[in-house]
Amino acid sequence: MAMKFDGRVAIVTGAGGGLGREHALALARRGARVVVNDLGGARDGSGGSATAAEAVAAEIIAAGGDAIASAASVTDFGAVEAMAAEAMDRWGRIDILVNNAGVLRDRTFAKMELDDFRFVLDVHLMGAVNCTKAVWDIMRERNYGRVVMTTSSSGLYGNFGQSNYGAAKMALVGLMQTLSIEGARHDIRVNCLAPTAHTRMTEDLGARLPLEMLEPSLVSPGLLHLVSEDAPSRCILAAGAGGFERAYVTLTQGVRIVGDDAPEQVAARFDEISDRTGEIVPEMGAAQGFIELSKAQKAHEG
Repeated sequence: MAMKFDGRVAIVTGAGGGLGREHALALARRGARVVVNDLGGARDGSGGSATAAEAVAAEIIAAGGDAIASAASVTDFGAVEAMAAEAMDRWGRIDILVNNAGVLRDRTFAKMELDDFRFVLDVHLMGAVNCTKAVWDIMRERNYGRVVMTTSSSGLYGNFGQSNYGAAKMALVGLMQTLSIEGARHDIRVNCLAPTAHTRMTEDLGARLPLEMLEPSLVSPGLLHLVSEDAPSRCILAAGAGGFERAYVTLTQGVRIVGDDAPEQVAARFDEISDRTGEIVPEMGAAQGFIELSKAQKAHEG
């Protein structure tokens, strides 16, 4: 059956261009009413204008959909609350939040100013926190919600010159892990999307990427699944160039080491500690403690 969003209300941040625009248009084409949010600033976060958000909202309306534009900065919780209130006043519900807004201030860590580090974390991490907090109680009261955090392979696996961006993007995975647990009883499903696409955020990569294959629209099908009624939860979905993969945070079975020479044993047995045979995807952080205590209990009983 075709995936539909009739009657649903979605907020998409950073939707004035690139991935966010494609997400907003894809949701609108399938029946969602969309809040198109975009500060309209430069790639580094400077400046601002409602023009980009208004253009995408107008595009949705011209195609027969329903949308409103918002130029609220995701770093301003008051402005984000007002954006959510406007959606509630107009449509009476908020079902979907796509945290897509982002900026880049790339430098090697040695050359990076701390203000640039903090700013990137503020937009990516605290921006997602602000927007999610603004809709969380609304979703809890309705016992329904779908939230997507936009993570990145730069956070999952690292990328030269992006310590600030990578730290923010991996932090979003941690946020997703906990919110998915807390939201489960209210059917609030929280996931991460790690996109690969040609946007102004990746334009500096130039000839190193086959840009014609990296249309942002090829990522949006994955986003639609993550915000659908049948969405998973606690998923890290990677998407780009029509390819879809899933990333996991895993835990090896490891070994138990005690004694005065424990540091030397850890070094000597590090390959054994790293052996991925029998690794698990923990249901929650306490799984680490359970595994470690079970090894201790077995040693005690032995």
